[in-house]
Parts: sequence; C-alpha cells; structure tokens
Amino acid sequence: MLGRIFTVGGYTLLSRLTGFARDIILAAILGAGPVADAFFVAFRLPNHFRAIFAEGAFNAAFVPAFAHVYGQRGEGRARLFADRIFSLLLVSQLVLLLLAWVFTPQAMSLLAPGFTDDPEQRRLAIELTRITFPYLLLITLVTLYGGMLNVMQRFASAAAASILLNISMMMTLSLAAFFPGAGHAAAWGVLISGFLQYFLLAGDLARHGGLPRFAPLKLDADVRAFFRALGPATVGSMGTQVALFADTIIATFLPAGALSALYYADRLNQLPIGVIGIAIGTVLLPEMSRRLTAGDHDGAKASQQRAFEFTLLFALPFVAAFLTVPEIITRAMFARGAFSRADAAAAGATLAAYAVGLIPFVLIRSAVATFYARKDTATPVKAALIGVAVNVALKIALVGSLAQVGLALATAVGAWINLLLVVGFAIRARHLDLDRALLRPAAKFLIAAAVLGAALWSAAKFGGPHLAELRALRDETALLVLIVLGAIVYIGSILLLFGRSWLRALVRG
Repeated sequence: MLGRIFTVGGYTLLSRLTGFARDIILAAILGAGPVADAFFVAFRLPNHFRAIFAEGAFNAAFVPAFAHVYGQRGEGRARLFADRIFSLLLVSQLVLLLLAWVFTPQAMSLLAPGFTDDPEQRRLAIELTRITFPYLLLITLVTLYGGMLNVMQRFASAAAASILLNISMMMTLSLAAFFPGAGHAAAWGVLISGFLQYFLLAGDLARHGGLPRFAPLKLDADVRAFFRALGPATVGSMGTQVALFADTIIATFLPAGALSALYYADRLNQLPIGVIGIAIGTVLLPEMSRRLTAGDHDGAKASQQRAFEFTLLFALPFVAAFLTVPEIITRAMFARGAFSRADAAAAGATLAAYAVGLIPFVLIRSAVATFYARKDTATPVKAALIGVAVNVALKIALVGSLAQVGLALATAVGAWINLLLVVGFAIRARHLDLDRALLRPAAKFLIAAAVLGAALWSAAKFGGPHLAELRALRDETALLVLIVLGAIVYIGSILLLFGRSWLRALVRG
C-alpha cells in the first residue's frame, strides 16, 4: 500500500507545486481585485458541482461497487456495470451543462449576490462561468475513468491529471494579451485542461481494458446498490458544498480581495490535504474494499490504522507551520506584482484559521473509508450534515468581526465536528478500535509537532532581523531557512520519540 500511496502522493505533490506556480502567476497578473474575484467565482462554481457529483458522491458510491462486482463477478460483469453508469453520467451532465448555460445569470444572483452592486463585475463573472462550466462534464468522466483504473490498481494517470490544469492555465495566462482580458485567459485555461485530462485518462483506460460504452440503463442488483449508496453520498457531498457555497456568497459582500484571500489561503491549505489526505484516502478505499470483499476484516482495520499514522506523520508539520508562520509563507509565495504585502497578510491570517482544522481535513478521507468500503454511505452523511450546520451558523456569527478569517475558522470547527462524529460512529459499529496502538503514536506525533512549531516561531521572531538587510528575495530566503530548520527539527523529534525500528515497521506494514 505504501508504494501506491507514494505514487499518488508524488504526482499530487507535483500537481500542487505546479499549482503554486500557476497561483503565483495568477496573483501577479490578477492581483486581489474585482477581476480576480469574478474569476474565482467562475472557477469555484464548476468545482463545487464537481465535488458533489464527481469526486465526492460518485467516487464514494462507484469505487466500492465496481470493486465488488470486479472481484466477485469478473471483469465482464464489471464492464457492463461501468457502461450503464457511464451512460447515466454522460446524459445527466449534459443536461446540467445546458441548464447552467441558460440560467447562469440567475445562478450568479443566487451564489454571488454581492456582485449586483457592480454590474461590470457581475457581467464578467457570468461570461467566465459560461466558459469554465463545461469543465465539469469533462472532469466527471475523468473521475469515472480514474475510479475504474484505481480498482485495477493503476493510480498514476488519475493522480497526474490535475497537473494539466496548472500547465494549461499557465500557458493561457502567458498569452493573456491575445484574450479579452486576463480573467478570460484563465477561464479558457480551465476549459482546455478539461479536454487534456479527459484524453489522458481515456488513453490509459483504453490501453487497459477499454473505455465504457453506451448501454441501456437496466436497474439490476448492481445498479440498484450503486444508487442506494449514491443517494446518501450526494446528500453528504451537498452538505459540504453548501458550506463552501456559503463562503462564496458571504465573501461577495465583503470588501474586494476577501474572495482572493480565501482562495490563496485555501490553495496552501490544499497542499497537505491533496498530497497526504486525498492521496492516502484514494489508495485506502479500494484497498479496504478489496480486503472486505475477501473477508479479511482484520487486514482492512490494519490498513486503516496505517493510513492514520502515515497521515499524521506527514500532515502535522504543515499544521505547525501554518499556525506559527503563515504570513511569511503567503508573502514568500504570492507577494509580487499586483499582489501586495497587505494582500499576503490577509491571506496569511486566513491560512492560520484554516490550519485549525487541518488535521480533520486530512484524516476525514481515511476515516470515512471504513464505511464507504462497506457500501455504507449513509452513516458519514449524518456526521457531515451536523458539521455543516455548525459550520454555516459559525460563519454567520463570525464574519462580521473577522471577515474572511471567520469563514475559514468556521470551516475548521465544522471539520472537527465531522471527524469526531465519524470516528465515534466507526467505534460504535466496531469498524475502528481507538486503542493504545493508535493513541500512543498520535500523542507522540503531537509532541513532535509542538516542538516543530516552537522552533519555527522562535526562528522567525529572532532570525528575522538578520535577513532585514536583504533587498531582494527576503521572504523567499526566510521561508527556505525555515523549511530546512523545520525538517531537521521534525525528523530529529520523530527519531527520538519513535526510534528507527518503529519507522521501519511502519514502512514495511
């Protein structure tokens, strides 16, 4: 399992690094003003629907179902099942795309009501949304193909696909002079990347068993089981996206730049979520589904426990850094061109608020895998909806005093409630044992993270004056020094607390 995690995590890391390069260009060209806010609304809308219909609900329902049919009834039956789901998916997404194109103005009034005070910004947001929305259709098919490949133990192309989004946007932004504006260049980059990702996944799947084809939708036992899982999963994914929609809606009423601060802080926060949380969860779900299908319940529990340990080992350094030196990070990453140091400070404060919930953000995919692998998508929904209710209530309560920082903090609190409820439900159902073998390593990880955080804070406070004389690349140099120092301190702490034998056993396990 470790090799597959590193495959997914490595490609995801490359995606995040190219994503940062893309965001650096975005920040320099668009800055944090009205045009940037209009683009980020246009970019968020198809991504919200993608999270509901593709990567969220669909993956949770399809991967265990396809793994079960593939393992129990053979490849031919699994292909027929995939053909039927493909036909349904394509038709439903075409209908959604048509509705989105026709009713974009009405959707903009609902989802970005703050833009009504600026007709030009509203018009631009509508134009850009109509360009970006077909990306949803393409990325939904990419998700289907990726799920099939993952069950076949092929993870590379699905993990690498998002790299093409970053490359495509960088290319169109570099040619912004040939578009009506920089916002249009970025929007066309999103759409072009959808085609590139589709052809990458379609080519890989065509080489390893063939693409799904149109098939009459027949409600056999497999399809009915898929829909039984899809319904609750969709409700759960919609609940999470309601909270994100609330961010978008509320932020449009805040001063210009609030949406951009949320975007850039979230981009940094998504680095550990994608490279660690999603990568491990992507590998864990088919692994647990395969073991449970074979009756290996102890092996499934052991896989989940290793996933928790890997997640905490790699994620806690990000928590320490985001909480102690967030402004240095955002200045080094984005403060150039049209993106000012004040913009970086706003993004840094927002990043620290997101970091409060980073542990549940990265652990939730591995936590819910124990239910999804058993085709139980209903139980995680209960936890998700309660977390969302608290999240939205806190957003309303905090936004007046904390602006976009309050939105991020509410998201973090909601994530903790979601995770704690999922873990509680798993323990009650005896899917998870919260025993010494799990709690003792977690406590040691937290100690190592606390030591790292203290070292980073001290180095930033007392080492900053020594870099004050640098006229160029001051923040970049400070961040590089902190990364090197942090790596030494954290690795030393882990070795001191755990010993080499534990690390070797974790890798072998």
